[in-house]
Amino acid sequence: MNLLGVISLSKGPPMGTSSNGCSASSKRKKSEKNKSNNQRCSMGELLVLPFLSKFPIPSGTNASEARIINDYFGVLMAYGGLQDFIREQKPGYITTLAQTRLLPLYKIPVSSPYLIASANWIIGELASCLTEEMNADVYSSLLKALTMPDNENISCYPVRISAAGAIAELLENDYPPPDWLPLLQVVISRINVEDEETLILFQLLCSVVEAGDESVMDHIPFMITSLVGTLSKSIHPGMETWPQVLEKGFATLAVMSQSWENSVPEETEQVESSEKWISGRTTNGKSLSALLEQAWLTPMHPVDGEVRPIPTCLDDSSTLLRSVMLSVTGSNAIQQLKLSELLLVWADLITDWHAWEELEDLSVFDCIKEVVSLHSKYGLENFIVRQMPSPPAPPVPQQSIIEGIGAFVSEAISQYPSATWRASSCVHMLLNVPSYSFETENVKQSLVNAFSRAAFSRFREIQSKPCSLWKPLLFVISSCYLCYPDTVESILERDSDKGFTIWVSAVAFVGTGSFEPGLSTKSEIKLTAMTLAKVIERLLGQQNLRVDLSRDCFKSLLETLVRLKEVQDEMEEDEDGEAEEDGEEDDGDDDDSEDSEEDELEETEEEFLERYAEAASALENGMVVDEGDVEDQEHEIELGSR
Repeated sequence: MNLLGVISLSKGPPMGTSSNGCSASSKRKKSEKNKSNNQRCSMGELLVLPFLSKFPIPSGTNASEARIINDYFGVLMAYGGLQDFIREQKPGYITTLAQTRLLPLYKIPVSSPYLIASANWIIGELASCLTEEMNADVYSSLLKALTMPDNENISCYPVRISAAGAIAELLENDYPPPDWLPLLQVVISRINVEDEETLILFQLLCSVVEAGDESVMDHIPFMITSLVGTLSKSIHPGMETWPQVLEKGFATLAVMSQSWENSVPEETEQVESSEKWISGRTTNGKSLSALLEQAWLTPMHPVDGEVRPIPTCLDDSSTLLRSVMLSVTGSNAIQQLKLSELLLVWADLITDWHAWEELEDLSVFDCIKEVVSLHSKYGLENFIVRQMPSPPAPPVPQQSIIEGIGAFVSEAISQYPSATWRASSCVHMLLNVPSYSFETENVKQSLVNAFSRAAFSRFREIQSKPCSLWKPLLFVISSCYLCYPDTVESILERDSDKGFTIWVSAVAFVGTGSFEPGLSTKSEIKLTAMTLAKVIERLLGQQNLRVDLSRDCFKSLLETLVRLKEVQDEMEEDEDGEAEEDGEEDDGDDDDSEDSEEDELEETEEEFLERYAEAASALENGMVVDEGDVEDQEHEIELGSR
C-alpha cells in the first residue's frame, strides 16, 4: 500500500500537445503553449483512482457475494494507502468519495464487519478533510458501527474499536458531532467493567469530555453517577491489585470532575446557572465519596496483620477526593461524606508515595491545599492528633492526617526539583494552621524537625553553586525557623559543621540583587525579610556577636525591604491600570499581543538553550545543575496566618 501511495503522488506524462501541434494550438501565444505542454497530472488521477472506481460498492443485492466483498476490501485498503494523496485533493472530491464509496456501506442490511472496520479507519484518517455538510451522516454511521452487535460466527470487535478510534480522531481535528447527547448516551451505555472494549470506551469518553467542553457540562453529573455505579461493581474485598479497567475508570472520573470544577460560572452570569452548577457539584461529591468509601474504607488485603486499601491510582483518587472536599458547604456535609475517614486513609497512602518521576504528585499537592483550607473553615477530626482506636484494638497512637501529609512533603523535598518547588509552596501553610494548641505543639515540632532536616540535607548537595533550587530549600528552613528557631539552629549545627552560618549566609545572599534569578514574588520577599529580621534579633542577643554575619544580614534585609516596597507599588499601579481599562475594548491590540507572545516565546527558547548549555557544561565538569520547571517556580509560598 505504501508503494501505491508513492505511485499516486508521482507525476504522469505531459498532458499538452507536442511542439508541432494542430492549427488550433498554433493560434495560442507561445508562453501559453509552453505552459500547456508542461502541465502534468499525477498517476493517482490518471491511473489509480480510475482503476479503483471500476469496482462496485457492495449493496443489498450483492452484499453476500464473496468476490464483491473481497474486491471492495482491497479497494478500501488501497484508499487507506492513498490517504496522503487524497488529503491533497479538493474538498469536493473528498466529500464525493465519502458519500459514494464509504458511507453507503453503513446502510447495507448485512455487511461484512471487515468492510465497516476499514471504512471507520479511513474516515478517521481523513478527519481533517471532512466538510461540515456531511457531519450528521458521518457521526450517524460511526455510532451505528460503535453499537454493532456480534454475529453468530463473526466478532464485530474490530468494528466497534475502529469506530471509537475514528470518533476520537474527528474530535481531535475539531470536527464535533451535531448533537453531543446521542454520542454520550451510546458510550456510557456500553461501558461494562467485564468487557474488554471498556478501556477504549473510557479513553473515548475522556476525549469527548475534553473536546465537548461547555457543550457536555450539563451531562457530567449524570455520567459520573452512572460510572460510579458501574465501577463499584468491580471493587471487591480481598483484591490484591486493581484491574486495569478500574484504574482507567478512576482516570476518566478524574477528567470529568476536573472539567466540572473548571467550568465554574463567572460572577457576572445568571444566578440560575450558578445554582445549577453548585447542585451538580454536590451530586458529584456524593457519588465520588461513595466510590472512595468503597475503595478505601472496605477492607482489601492484610499488610503485616493490618488490613489496608490498595495503594494505586493515588493521583486520580486525589483529584476525586479534592472534588469531594470542594462540594462541602457545611460541617454536616463533612460527616455525611465521611471526609475525615477518607482523609486518614489518603494520608496513610501518600506516606508511601513512590511515583515521583512520573509527575503524578500534582493532584496530591492540590489536595493538600484543599485539606488545609477545609480544616481552617470547619475543622476536621483527626487532622492534627488522631484519636485512639476503640477496643479491642491496642491503644497505640496512629498517624494523623497532617502527619501523613508531612511525611509526604518531607520526601518530596528530597526528590526531583519540581516536587521540591511544590513542597516548599505549602510548608509554611502546614506549619501555621490555626488549630495548633499547647497539647499539639509536639506535632508541629515533629514537622519542623522533618522539614528542616530534609531541606538542609538537599541544600548541602547543591550549595556549591547558586541556582534557582536554592530558593525553595532555603524557604522551607525559613518557615521552620520562624516557628522554632532554637530547634532549627540545633538541627543545622548537628547536621553540618557551622550549618547555621551556612544557611544564614545563603538566605542573606538570596535577599541581595546579586542572586539570580532573585526573589520574584511578594510572598518570597516577605518571608525572606521575616527570616532575616528574626536572625538579626537573635544574633544581637548572643554574647559573642558575629559582626560579619550580622552586617550581611542587615544589608540584605534593607535591600529586601526596598524590593518589597517596589513590588507593592507595582501591584498598586497594576490594579489602578486594570480599573481604568475595565469596560474598554482593545480590538486594535491583537497584533501587538501576538507580537509580544512571539517575543516571549523567542526569549523562552533562548533561556532554554542557555540553561541546557550550562547544564551540559556543568556535567562535563562533574557538577549537576538542579533546577525545576519554570511553571513550578511560579508557585507562591502559602504564608498561612502568620
